[in-house]
Amino acid sequence: MASIQDKDTWSGRFNEPVAELVKRYTASVDFDRKLALFDIRGSLAHAQMLASCGIIAAQDLDDIRRGLAVIENEVVDGTFEWSLDLEDVHLNIEKRLTMLVGDAGKRLHTGRSRNDQVATDVRLYLRSAIDDMLVLIGNMQGALLDLAQQHTHTIMPGFTHLQVAQPISFAHHLMAYFEMLKRDAERLHDCRSRVNRLPLGAAALAGTSYPIKREMVAELLGFEGVCENSLDAVSDRDFAIEFTSAAALIMMHLSRFSEELILWMSPRVGFIDIADRFCTGSSIMPQKKNPDVPELVRGKTGRVFGHLMGLLTLMKGQPLAYNKDNQEDKEPLFDTVETLTQTLRIYADMVGGIKVKPEAMRAAALQGYATATDLADYLVKKGLPFRDAHEAVALAVRYAEQRGCDLADIELAELQRFSADIADDVYQVLSLEGSLASRNHIGGTAPNQVEAAIARARVHLLK
Repeated sequence: MASIQDKDTWSGRFNEPVAELVKRYTASVDFDRKLALFDIRGSLAHAQMLASCGIIAAQDLDDIRRGLAVIENEVVDGTFEWSLDLEDVHLNIEKRLTMLVGDAGKRLHTGRSRNDQVATDVRLYLRSAIDDMLVLIGNMQGALLDLAQQHTHTIMPGFTHLQVAQPISFAHHLMAYFEMLKRDAERLHDCRSRVNRLPLGAAALAGTSYPIKREMVAELLGFEGVCENSLDAVSDRDFAIEFTSAAALIMMHLSRFSEELILWMSPRVGFIDIADRFCTGSSIMPQKKNPDVPELVRGKTGRVFGHLMGLLTLMKGQPLAYNKDNQEDKEPLFDTVETLTQTLRIYADMVGGIKVKPEAMRAAALQGYATATDLADYLVKKGLPFRDAHEAVALAVRYAEQRGCDLADIELAELQRFSADIADDVYQVLSLEGSLASRNHIGGTAPNQVEAAIARARVHLLK
């Protein structure tokens, strides 16, 4: 008769082996091996707790530590042999441990189930990924600040409806993305606190009859606390959905920025150039320089959105507690982490390589009557009701359009036809520099306010 370790973990219950097709269909080891080092870490803490509680012997703990150290080295150097027959990362590691240390390896699973084990592994993995992403977001924000610092006085048109609206500084535009990323980082910090709860000890669904110390394991693994309901602990995937939602928002922000970079790089706009290392050419048109990285970021954003919808759909019909459906949480989560990590890493480098063309930006800001609102505000300050000022300036814009000139090019006597309150000081208001300087309040585009915002942002990054 074969020993237990030579048979399937649950083979005593069944009269026939699992079909090969079913093995391939249900196996997760091809992708959940990514959790191997986190599985080992969780197992070490679990074993230490079991020994502390007198559930396993001190010698068993020593053997388990010795065996898991060997396995960790094999995983790291790529020599660990993964078996589809063993279905997942947990059974592969357990089987190898038993081969190395014998009965001590079989005792490791005392007081736990793969249900709470995998939930713990995924949380450890995701917590680590979030920590890495927060660093990458900080790097991206730093790249934005460095570029903004150079362009507080570089004037460009601000847009609404993709129509020229009002003059702004390029630095002010960049700082809008800093604020988006700041909120993204806050969301990840908040998400991390809910990821950082220990499921281990919930066992299959009802807890365990062994006298375990869950708080000890939580402390060993750096968790802030334990999941307090065993049913919820093994079946909850809110933390993965919440993270993917936060990731989708980050990708949405980067996709918006990508759209602008693509437009700005177009020869029809010509505001910037992106470094060659982030672009490719055409197989047929030798003159082309295509902004492939921003375009791909825009495309990969849809991929992350799809993962969020997939995870929501995965969970929507599941009764308590654990179901095999939950195996499908890992690939979308892993891919979201990988996609976002790569995107943030490459984006910070790309922003650092942007070449700005101030003359093209300024020329564009002189089109579309960007200082029309400044003229209306000027008239209001002279005592004219805003609606009357709005109408007067609208008539002046129509007149300038007919003449094919800018408001600043209209002579004073002609401007006074639209309002007698207009005096020769109006041309200071109609200049691009005057327009920027007038927005001199926190959050405004005045260069001194943008410089102050950059300084505050640098302090924020040091926290």
